Amino acid sequence: MKTQLEKAQAFVDLHRRGNCFVIPNPWDAGSAKLLQHLGYQALAGTSAGFAFSKAKTDPAITIAEMLPHLAELAAATDLPLSADLQSGFGDAPEDAARTIVEAAATGIVGGSIEDATDDPGQPLYDIGLATDRIRAAVEAARRLPFKFMLTARAENFRVGRPDLADTIRRLQAYQEAGADVLFAPGIARKEDIAAVVRAVDRPVNFMAGAPGLGLSVADLAALGVTRVSLGASLARAAYGALVRDAREVLEQGTFSYADQALPAAELNRVFTA
Repeated sequence: MKTQLEKAQAFVDLHRRGNCFVIPNPWDAGSAKLLQHLGYQALAGTSAGFAFSKAKTDPAITIAEMLPHLAELAAATDLPLSADLQSGFGDAPEDAARTIVEAAATGIVGGSIEDATDDPGQPLYDIGLATDRIRAAVEAARRLPFKFMLTARAENFRVGRPDLADTIRRLQAYQEAGADVLFAPGIARKEDIAAVVRAVDRPVNFMAGAPGLGLSVADLAALGVTRVSLGASLARAAYGALVRDAREVLEQGTFSYADQALPAAELNRVFTA
């Protein structure tokens, strides 16, 4: 098993200028191990996917639940692991800083802090407070004994405020606060992606996996994207298959889904490696 320092350096190297890589999102140790087996170079957690596995909604996950989950993922694979740390599990900059320190102790080498509040009346933090929260997270990350890649997320498009100009203002502020990677989940048009990439000088993460996206990894690389994450889409796809297959048995009394199932012998080979 690689050390956390070795994983951290490998993660930094993947973000080099001109590179574009896919970072899929496992939701448990088994999916993490399978994704490593398939040949991916790094992994990212998904708070939504983990929440679904606990029969909960994404906002309902607490840091007390998240930290053991991250430790389990980090221990399951040699790959660098970044974490979805939601909004830092608290409103204050000190909450974001504490979350980085506690999460880093689980074995992860990167993580994201978002600027969404989960308050429908005010879905985004004021840009000043949001920037202070990123700055505090960055300062905490810099005190760690390895390079922790801090991703700052501007959630405008995800919370129903699709204002590209404000999204870019926020990402630029987070860049000035020291974020290593910038991320605006929900943007999907080529011209918007290109505008974000042009407006900043840090690696940009793009979240794929939305229905009808129509963009390939090659397309995103050509637009200047460095990192392509999949969010909870793999977890949702797995649950989609479960629901379809279980309905087949319940409604039709047939078992054709078994033709597509992974053989137990293959899974045993992966999990004993």
